[in-house]
Amino acid sequence: MKLNKYTFFAFIYFFLNSVGLPAGLTYTAILSPLFYWWVLTVRRREILLPFFLLLSPFVLLHISTGADPKTYIISLLNITMVYIFCQTVYTFLKIQKNLEQIFRSILIVNFILCLIAIPFYKTSYYGLFWIEQFLTEGVDNFRRLRMFTYEASYYATLFVPVFFFFFLQIIFRQNRINTWLLMLMLALPYILSFSMGVIGAMVFAVFIIFSLYLGSLARKRRVITLAIYSMTGLAALLVVLTLFFPGNALFSRIENILAGQDLSGQGRTTDAFILAKRLLALKNECWGIGFGQVKMIGEDIIRGYYGYPPDYNVISIPNATAETLAILGWIGVSIRILAELALFCFTRVWTNYYRLLLFSFVFLYQFTGSFVTNIAEYVIWILAFTNSFPQFNVVRNFSIKPAPKQVPSQDALSNERS
Repeated sequence: MKLNKYTFFAFIYFFLNSVGLPAGLTYTAILSPLFYWWVLTVRRREILLPFFLLLSPFVLLHISTGADPKTYIISLLNITMVYIFCQTVYTFLKIQKNLEQIFRSILIVNFILCLIAIPFYKTSYYGLFWIEQFLTEGVDNFRRLRMFTYEASYYATLFVPVFFFFFLQIIFRQNRINTWLLMLMLALPYILSFSMGVIGAMVFAVFIIFSLYLGSLARKRRVITLAIYSMTGLAALLVVLTLFFPGNALFSRIENILAGQDLSGQGRTTDAFILAKRLLALKNECWGIGFGQVKMIGEDIIRGYYGYPPDYNVISIPNATAETLAILGWIGVSIRILAELALFCFTRVWTNYYRLLLFSFVFLYQFTGSFVTNIAEYVIWILAFTNSFPQFNVVRNFSIKPAPKQVPSQDALSNERS
């Protein structure tokens, strides 16, 4: 396994970003001054001024309408550090075209750690790798793999770019790792993390590309073979679960979703937007309540709505789009969606299978969970809008160039004349 000079920072981002730090603090945030200096050195362009100019109308209005200065400044600083990290990732993608080496290193190390984590599941040391939490009605204290992150769904989101990269390698016969082993390495993190929201958004993304490019993909025999094997394996799994584990967590979750009783899913979707609108009603619906103000002015509303106990201190809106709506109002959330659609068109996302997969995934996922400072989500956006994966470009037309016309040599002409 070869490593380059950027692999160290990739490992920090993927595996160690919050290890040993207080909640909410990450090493990528601590390193933001270094990242800022590096971006300026490489691109020789100021990156913070446009960002502050864009936010200035919101900041001025929020401060003038009574936002708490301390929490506002801290939250704005956090947003700024996230922005610097995003610029760092974009700059890295502009100078480092081949990401396969880094992705493969993450894939291998992650698989080894997954295997190490499995024996810890039933021990008192499960907290090293696993998180125990409420899953759905009737399924409490359910253990899910979170690796070294703060939560299982965040870990699953981190792995999405790696999954789609090697998923497409399998389809297009570009993989250097044995296909069956590679499929296990890709599937195991999602089986163990049991993130239904992330898995659902990934299935949606795959459905999108197959719907748009069914003709070209269906001509590939490997695609048909994988589809048959996948459906057969899924059917076998469902039969085993039905016969031997009828009360399993998967079936319980699906039953609650169909019955409209999945509190976890509702809390991250419809309930999140209801809370955002309630908070907007307390301030300015057009411009929002401001950075850092969700907990300041909405704690009683959110705690009462979700029924949080008094000792529960994580007060937030668990949905990136709904949180944007609460913080920046209808103007801010409109800018967010319009910017995504504009970049989709400007960068021609549909011309690349990998980028279209990422865009389809994250566009849906932002309405079903996440949060406004989720760097894993922003990395996916940046990958979707950056043309760094030509090996997955969509090729629509194939043409055979005619052979160049042979010009007879002088010797041949002389022989013909003679």
